Amino acid sequence: MRTSWFKALVLGGMVAAVVMPGGSPVQAQAEVEVPYWASIQRDEAFARAGPMASYQIEWVFRRKNLPVKVVKRYGTWRQIQDPDGWTGWMHSNMLSRKRTAIVQGSVSAIRAAPQDSAKLMWRAQPGVVGELGDCEAGWCEFAVDRRAGWVRQDEIWGAGAP
Repeated sequence: MRTSWFKALVLGGMVAAVVMPGGSPVQAQAEVEVPYWASIQRDEAFARAGPMASYQIEWVFRRKNLPVKVVKRYGTWRQIQDPDGWTGWMHSNMLSRKRTAIVQGSVSAIRAAPQDSAKLMWRAQPGVVGELGDCEAGWCEFAVDRRAGWVRQDEIWGAGAP
């Protein structure tokens, strides 16, 4: 059985931030090409009509760790797309590069290994958000709280190429 960084992260309860030498997480985000995956970093995050604080708040996200796709950048502002396809502008300090995914469609089987015949570990309802690990051959490591397993990549949003 292979041990991955993902399992060590989940089992050890450690959280690491990617920061460029001498820089901050915001500076590290600025160097990534768009589009890219991110997640909501706060319990409450405002999405605006445009890339400045003077623009009207159009939506308030109250779902920490929700995956989003960053589709544009303007200074410290990011235009994001949520799992439903809605877009708005959010300040980069509201976002994290932590990879997460959300179960979509129907109930997803979380398995012990990346194959349909592997032992069923648990089931995840649509809307469940979890941390995303490595993906291979159409399967992704997926963890919610301290429970981890493998989910079919086509049953989640936030995996694969953005």
